[in-house]
Amino acid sequence: MKYVKEFRDPAFVKNMIKKIAKNSNKEITIMEVCGTHTMSIFRSGIRDLLPQNIKLISGPGCPVCVTSQGYIDSVIELSNNEDIIITTFGDMMKVPGNKSSLQKEKALGRDIRMVFSPLDVVQIAKENPHKEVVFLGVGFETTAPAIALSVEIAHRENIKNYSVLQSIKTMPAVMKQLVLDKELKIDGFLCPGHVSTIIGAKPYEFLAEEFGIPAVVAGFEAGDIAMGLYELLVMIQNNVSEVKNVYGRLVKYEGNEKALETIDNIMKVCDSNWRGLGKIEDTGLRLKDKYSLFDAEKKLDIKVKETKSLKGCLCGEILKGKNTPHDCKLFSKVCNPLNPIGACMVSEEGTCAAYYKYKNIK
Repeated sequence: MKYVKEFRDPAFVKNMIKKIAKNSNKEITIMEVCGTHTMSIFRSGIRDLLPQNIKLISGPGCPVCVTSQGYIDSVIELSNNEDIIITTFGDMMKVPGNKSSLQKEKALGRDIRMVFSPLDVVQIAKENPHKEVVFLGVGFETTAPAIALSVEIAHRENIKNYSVLQSIKTMPAVMKQLVLDKELKIDGFLCPGHVSTIIGAKPYEFLAEEFGIPAVVAGFEAGDIAMGLYELLVMIQNNVSEVKNVYGRLVKYEGNEKALETIDNIMKVCDSNWRGLGKIEDTGLRLKDKYSLFDAEKKLDIKVKETKSLKGCLCGEILKGKNTPHDCKLFSKVCNPLNPIGACMVSEEGTCAAYYKYKNIK
């Protein structure tokens, strides 16, 4: 089974960890940005196997987690409109708002439907011509092409009751924000694998060129991660700043040209509000004016007002890598997957969810 079996080989991983231990001689902090990397690191035990001088911190790479509290509260309020059908990916259902959640509202009879793709929502709109069908456009560059394609299809087929409430984030610019944060001292980045399959390795080059910070694009098998960490270690030890791609089987330097073209045709760059990080310039995507008919915020005159996060929740600081879930007084005691207080406990990509699942690891 090419490219899976090889990267799951325990002997390969063990050898890479030995090479890391042999070549490391100073304190190093590496941020894995992607939530799937965080979960894979815990599941494989890599964090425990690394030398103590190498510290891994988790970043804002969970799309559900970084969605602002104001967006969540606005969506819950919108679901009370009987003329609207809310459609969403499954993870969004359990994210707590200040007063409720989509899961609770669905239990109360609101028309809220889980979907696997925004293309499914176009079909729902066709089948319900007398209702406005709103898709919650949450995600990174990974989900943006499918959302853009759904709008393109709806536009082409003149489907006027479909709209997207956008909260799409873009990754490279927020990584710059993390570098500029003086409280964080990041020596290297393990770049997000899923996002990189769309945008490629090229957009991360500013990290090396402007800030002298090396970065590696890696996949999600234990061997991928171990190899990525080794490449980072070698560059850090030798004061070399480059962007390397060890996920060449899926990630190309220029990215997925067709997917990027689809995004560029339908969407434009905008500022975006991130949970814990606030409003960051040029870190979001929204529909171009040509497609404003499908922009739920404009179409339905939705005013997303930023609201405070739930009391006692440290999701914001955890997403910045400044705290771990063990620093949160709610973690495991009050906040757990069955009773999530913060968004980081909801998603499979959430740092708190990863720590809870493997909570004996600190």
